[in-house]
Amino acid sequence: MNTEKTIPQSLTRLINKVKEHFPEDKQLQEMFEQCFVNTYETTLKPQEDGTTFVITGDIPAMWLRDSAAQVRPYLLAAEEDEDMAELIEGVVRRQMNYILQDPYANAFNETANGKGHQDDKTDMLPEIWERKYEIDSLCYPIQLSYLLWKSTGRVTHFDHTFKQALRKILHVWKVEQNHEEDSPYSFERTNVRQSDTLNRDGKGSKTEKTGMTWSGFRPSDDACLYGYLIPANMFAVVVLHYASEICREVLKDESLTKQCEQLAFEIKAGIEEFAVVEHPIYGDLYVYETDGMGRYHIMDDANVPSLLSAPYLGWCEFDNKTYLNTRRFLLSRDNPYFYEGKVANGIGSPHTPDHYIWHISLAIEGMTSINTSDKKRILEVMKQTDGGTGFMHEGFNSDQPEEFTREWFSWANSMFSEFVLSLCGCAVKGSPLYKMLQEKNV
Repeated sequence: MNTEKTIPQSLTRLINKVKEHFPEDKQLQEMFEQCFVNTYETTLKPQEDGTTFVITGDIPAMWLRDSAAQVRPYLLAAEEDEDMAELIEGVVRRQMNYILQDPYANAFNETANGKGHQDDKTDMLPEIWERKYEIDSLCYPIQLSYLLWKSTGRVTHFDHTFKQALRKILHVWKVEQNHEEDSPYSFERTNVRQSDTLNRDGKGSKTEKTGMTWSGFRPSDDACLYGYLIPANMFAVVVLHYASEICREVLKDESLTKQCEQLAFEIKAGIEEFAVVEHPIYGDLYVYETDGMGRYHIMDDANVPSLLSAPYLGWCEFDNKTYLNTRRFLLSRDNPYFYEGKVANGIGSPHTPDHYIWHISLAIEGMTSINTSDKKRILEVMKQTDGGTGFMHEGFNSDQPEEFTREWFSWANSMFSEFVLSLCGCAVKGSPLYKMLQEKNV
């Protein structure tokens, strides 16, 4: 790890704000500082072309999803720090360049070095690390672009490349509304577990048109059981509204504005028609996946977008009835990936071992809770489950937190940092969390 970078004053001020808010909690102060600067110190690599390459941590590739989430808390610093704003704009620019290279890829190499999963049976390029198609890979760059604008007033990243990338995203999401007949995408990986490849010769399980857009993989990079991944479609609706605002207010493109709004309308209608079921115990709740033919899967995964994260993303209000019903289910034994252990309870993932809870899901549980004592409890759980490292991890054993996956996982550190900052009344401008905190202070 490179720990020689000088920490900017803008980050130091936020570190001091946490120290002032939790003056007696030395453990939290140290954990926050360590996690908060981790992304800056170890994963950001400014390039000669003005873009910023972001590794995930222990994997030397840039995920469109992770990179946006990793730098998101730094938007608070970018409000006053031009260099930080420039660094984040570099992330956005690189993401948009990658989308133009291949909107179906989820992770990319720093150069055309041919690293990663080049043997996968799909249309690989040497610039691509992995080509698992996930809706959220296209959502996150739009979200980061929008929040950078709202945080700093910057619009320089809304250039010709951004517009081209947005058109490509719209095209892919429209094509994938009818995956069976229109999609050029397929993906197969040999000699691996089923969750790492798609069945039916790489097309995935059969779907019928619903208005929603199809996804091959979840944000965990695991294959979808059914092709309409509801949290990802929720996220798509949110960022399409962001995109329409950008097109209307900044780009002054009425045609593109209408295209964004129309697609958002179609996907939202599909969610409302196909993604809500009546549960005998919890009432109306959202399913995790469906195929448009009556089959559906009720669960949640720790990775974001998740059903638990719906109000954090902006799909609904934090006190929405259907969401709260869903939340009660997700945080219960009825969710197959909710684990209860001697040290912690929380949501994990089929991507990691049984009874391993994710720090990302705990951070989301905290940021979506409307109960102050609940937030405090979750914070204590996160402090007790760092495995003695001062860092957050991917998953940890709910009975023995010193057993964990991924010692260096920047996304989890950033999510913990964002949660702690929200407890200090700080949230990214333009985000649903910021809106909620503003309303609380009125």
